[in-house]
Amino acid sequence: MIRKCLFPAAGYGTRFLPATKATPKEMLPILTKPLIQYGVEEALAAGIHTMAIVTGRGKRAIEDHFDISYELEHQIKGTSKEPLLREIRDVIEHCTFSYTRQKEMKGLGHAILTGETLIGQEPFAVILADDLCDHEEGDPVLKQMVELFNRFRCSIVAIEEVPADQTHKYGIIAGEEIEEGIYRVQNMVEKPDPKKAPSNLAIIGRYILTPDIFDKIRRTKPGKGGEIQITDALLKQAGEGRVIAYRFKGRRFDCGSVDGFVEATNHFYEKYRAK
Repeated sequence: MIRKCLFPAAGYGTRFLPATKATPKEMLPILTKPLIQYGVEEALAAGIHTMAIVTGRGKRAIEDHFDISYELEHQIKGTSKEPLLREIRDVIEHCTFSYTRQKEMKGLGHAILTGETLIGQEPFAVILADDLCDHEEGDPVLKQMVELFNRFRCSIVAIEEVPADQTHKYGIIAGEEIEEGIYRVQNMVEKPDPKKAPSNLAIIGRYILTPDIFDKIRRTKPGKGGEIQITDALLKQAGEGRVIAYRFKGRRFDCGSVDGFVEATNHFYEKYRAK
C-alpha cells in the first residue's frame, strides 16, 4: 500500500512574480482553495494519509495552512462563514503532515532526495502542486495510479500527449504499449528538442516511486540545466524494466504558467456555478 505522498514545494515560482515574492506559489488560490490543498485532497482520495512536504525559505504559509487557526475559528464561530473552513478542517483531521527544507534548488530529483528522511524505505507518491488535475468521472488521477501500482509493483509516471513543438518543456518517454494507455518505459529524455524527442508523451506532475529511487538519484549526475533530474534516475529503473507510464483519465492544468492558471480558474468556476 502507498501510505505517503511527497510534495516538492521549495521552488520560487518566478513566473508569478511579484505575487510569489512573499507568497508560496503552492498557496496561490484556484477559487477559494490553494493549489497545494487540491493536491493533498487528491492524495487523501487515493487512501494516503501521510503528507511529506519539502519546503524552503519563505514557505511558512504552507505549514500554517495545514494547522488550526484558533483565533480565526473563534472569530467566525457561529456565523455564516464557519462552514467555509469545513473542507480544510477535514483535511487536517484526516492527515499527518511532516516537513523538511531543501536548502538549494538543484532540480526535482534533488527535491525528492531531500524528502528521503520523511519517506523512509517504502514506495511513495509524488504530487507537484502546480500540475492541477481534475476528473469528470471515475477516480482522481493518483488513485488510478495507486491501483496500477498494486498490479505492477514498480515506479509509475503519469503521461499525456502534448503538441510536438512543446516537448522541450517536459520529460518525454518512449516505450512499448502493453495495454491501452499503459506503456513499459524504454527511454526517457528531459526536455528534448522537438526534432530529437522520442515521442510526444510527456510526464506530468504525478509519480509513484519505489524506494530504490533514492540511491539512483544519489548516483545521478547533474543533467539538463545543471540540475539533478528525476527522469535521469528513472531511466536507470527503466533499464531494469521497472517503470510504467500511464496515460491517465482526466485533465491537467499547468498552473505553473499564467495561461494554465487562468484556464484552471475558469474551469473550476464553471464547475462551481453548475452546482
